[in-house]
Amino acid sequence: MDPSRNWAQDVLRCHLCDTPVPPMYCDICHIHLCKACVGEHLSDELKEHKVVSFKKRGSTTRCPNHSSKQCELYCQNCDSPICATCASSEEHQGHKFIEILKSLESKKEEMQNDLQELEKSIHPKYQEIASNISVQKDEIKENSQELASAIDKHGEDMHREIDIIIAKLKSNLGEIESKHLTVLNEHEQEITHTISEITQSILDLNKLLNSNDVSIISAYESRNAEFRTLPPKITLSLPMFTPFGIDKEQLRLQFGSLSASSIKTEEDEYTMDSPVAEPPSPEKPLTDVPKIIQNINTENKHSLLNINQGNKPSPSGRPLIGAPKVITAINTGYSDSTLRSVVCHTDDDLWTCGEDKIMRLYSLKGELLKSVKTRSGNNPYDIAVHRNGDLVYTDYKESTVNVMKNTQIQTVIRLKGWSPSNVCSTSSGNLLVVMISDDVKQTKVVRYSGSIRKQVIQYNSKGKPLYSSDLYTKYIAENGNLDICVSDHGAQAVVVVNQDGNFRFTYTGPLSTTDEPFNPVGIATDRQSRVLTADPNNQRIHILDKDGQIIRYIDNCHLRGPWGLCMDTRGNLFVAELPTCKVKKILYLEG
Repeated sequence: MDPSRNWAQDVLRCHLCDTPVPPMYCDICHIHLCKACVGEHLSDELKEHKVVSFKKRGSTTRCPNHSSKQCELYCQNCDSPICATCASSEEHQGHKFIEILKSLESKKEEMQNDLQELEKSIHPKYQEIASNISVQKDEIKENSQELASAIDKHGEDMHREIDIIIAKLKSNLGEIESKHLTVLNEHEQEITHTISEITQSILDLNKLLNSNDVSIISAYESRNAEFRTLPPKITLSLPMFTPFGIDKEQLRLQFGSLSASSIKTEEDEYTMDSPVAEPPSPEKPLTDVPKIIQNINTENKHSLLNINQGNKPSPSGRPLIGAPKVITAINTGYSDSTLRSVVCHTDDDLWTCGEDKIMRLYSLKGELLKSVKTRSGNNPYDIAVHRNGDLVYTDYKESTVNVMKNTQIQTVIRLKGWSPSNVCSTSSGNLLVVMISDDVKQTKVVRYSGSIRKQVIQYNSKGKPLYSSDLYTKYIAENGNLDICVSDHGAQAVVVVNQDGNFRFTYTGPLSTTDEPFNPVGIATDRQSRVLTADPNNQRIHILDKDGQIIRYIDNCHLRGPWGLCMDTRGNLFVAELPTCKVKKILYLEG
């Protein structure tokens, strides 16, 4: 055999006899051997040898703790290859060992399964997700282009309407100008004619004065009396253009708005079929498989069972109980028919206000914890509790919204031309204020962040008022889906718009002709986005779903004139009764 042969350019050959494609390999000497030469190679006892099949070459590992030893075993507890010396040491006492070749086979089988799952399942799934993202990006671009075109078209329509208004005003102006000029031209012609006659009279008189012709002078008749009557003075009332101030916020609302968008990450939206391990072959008893693998397989089995049986997460909503019941009734210090509003401060106490200048904090046991007088001495119109716990109240007569921080009352909103009535605090910390114009001809809802006006809600998409224009109570609440709910007593309706101020629905009560008129007052919402409103005429509470459909009534709790409503964080309803001045805590949800 020529030792200088370039092996890289030839087929594999036995290192000893040059036989092509030798099936054996020495993992220690790193040479190829045919079966006939294995014995000759092992006969060299001066060296350590490890002859294996060609497919298993590279499976021999030197022990890191004993460099002269080969790792023939695999410790399942330590998850590492070891030599026989290591196996007999205290470090591995009581550990479970398998042959390193079996470990190698097991690892390769695991790798093969991983490769198969990556190629056939995981990689295609990620490609599918990436493809979906590409589709979503195209949808976003297409949607944006469509909306941009719609906005441009709507802008052109509005410009066209404005151009029509401008043309009409100019046309009217032209007609007025023409009419006025016609009158002045006619008047000017009459005066010019008279001036001509006066000029002629002057010439005639000068001629007569220079003449001694008796007959001509005798025939003279004076026209001065005629000329002394001066023509009438024409006074014109010229038109003026009075541009209305541009309310940019109102213009934005009248033009239209984009609906709220959202980005939601759903962890379980994409699903991956769980790999099911193949049953062990007869040559590999289950006892040779590490315990940790058995545990993982057991967990996967349970997961697969859950998936196959169609188990779903239990809904987070709490259902209504069959018969709502009164848990507590609190006697307040208000005189008859003067308790109007109630709002939870915590789950253990609540603020109230009514027809006097005192706002009172009660415990659920009926103990008066605190009394606060309004700064102006006026009666508070309504109260709310900011998410930081501060008390908020409206002063209708003073046109202010005020906040009590600790014991200090601060005015955060002062209005001109409008007066605030009812108020609520939102989940984001804003205030929603119902306000009425001083001439009682307009009503609107305004969102404030601190003292800064952020949003005005007054008209629907057709430019019609959303709310009645009167002094009747209009309680307000924000729903869990961020809808803005107003109980419009004067309109006999509950009016709901979304967070952008776009109309969603109106609820006008039952269709029954036997009921008294539906004049809703207090309003509250629960965590399932249900809307509850007080109906004092019929002594009950209406419960609506988030889309305005009636679910049921609370009418079995001996309610008398239910008025103000509020909800604590546990889902308990509190009702302020107007005639009795009691606050009732009502349980209406299960759990």
